[in-house]
Amino acid sequence: MQPEHIIRVLLVDDSALVRDMIRDVLESDPGIVVVGEASNGVEAVAKAALLKPDIVTMDIEMPVMGGLEAIEKIIAGRPLPILVVTALTGVRTAFAAISKGALDVIEKPDISPENTRSLIQKIRYLAKVDVSAHLQIMKRRTEPVGACGAAIQKGVSKPGIVAIAASTGGPQAIHAILSHLPAAFPVPVVITQHIAEGFTQGMVDWLNGGTPLTVVMADNGARLVPGHVYVNPAEYSMRINPQGMIHLGDRDAGQIYHPSCDTLLTSVATAYRKGAVGLIMSGMGDDGVAGMQAIRIAGGVTLAQDGTSSVVFGMNRVAVERGFINKTLALADIPAELMQLAGGR
Repeated sequence: MQPEHIIRVLLVDDSALVRDMIRDVLESDPGIVVVGEASNGVEAVAKAALLKPDIVTMDIEMPVMGGLEAIEKIIAGRPLPILVVTALTGVRTAFAAISKGALDVIEKPDISPENTRSLIQKIRYLAKVDVSAHLQIMKRRTEPVGACGAAIQKGVSKPGIVAIAASTGGPQAIHAILSHLPAAFPVPVVITQHIAEGFTQGMVDWLNGGTPLTVVMADNGARLVPGHVYVNPAEYSMRINPQGMIHLGDRDAGQIYHPSCDTLLTSVATAYRKGAVGLIMSGMGDDGVAGMQAIRIAGGVTLAQDGTSSVVFGMNRVAVERGFINKTLALADIPAELMQLAGGR
């Protein structure tokens, strides 16, 4: 019988080579054990029910039954944490898995030390998530804000910006917020989400299908426009200048997290000062904390997603504990707060 602290993982991928690689990575940690493997969605559903793992790693493109259908069936039966592990070829489909109950999407790992540490850490965090409770939180209805968009525009007296920082658990939370903001939202929104290279466009396409706003991958030299959402490409550090233009540059030396939340938020603090609204959300580590401090010092407004509605109460928790946050909010209350702040300008 395994000790209670051991995390039990079910690996699902049609490639035995990939399963072996992930097994080797995970079992390099004495606190993780692989209890089973599946090569398609039918096997995954059956073994998830039989073996009762703490977490499932799920591929998307598989024979017999694909990952999306398997996730839906697992969540409908015995909800448990699911981490989608996909190749670049499956990115456009992979983010739909989050809508079906998966907690996060990552690229299939290689054997580099950095990727090994990242995957183990993510497994450890996600295995603790109470998926049933999390799904109930995600279903909580927000205040209707769409009808007030036109009226709020009249209250805008100067340009502003909303800057969002997120990591693990961020995509689904960002989707929930954007889906409740109107097309007439009176300021631009900029987002840095920790994500693998090549995955940004897939997330942008998925977000764009669920909001009246226009979501795009940020382009170097583009000028920010109200009602638009600009997502930081994973390959670059993104900054906003005082003229409201995007600058994409090389990653800063020594940064652990990519793309960098601190880089974006700090530039927003410098460019917009009191006109900046910063929001730090679910995620591991502490990236974004220094950026939220910069916005707070500049006189802007700082918000944080609360622990109850976060998949991982990590970087947002650090920002709260260090006193850099004006207001901590449940996910369902964030859209109305952003509308009120934008209208208050």
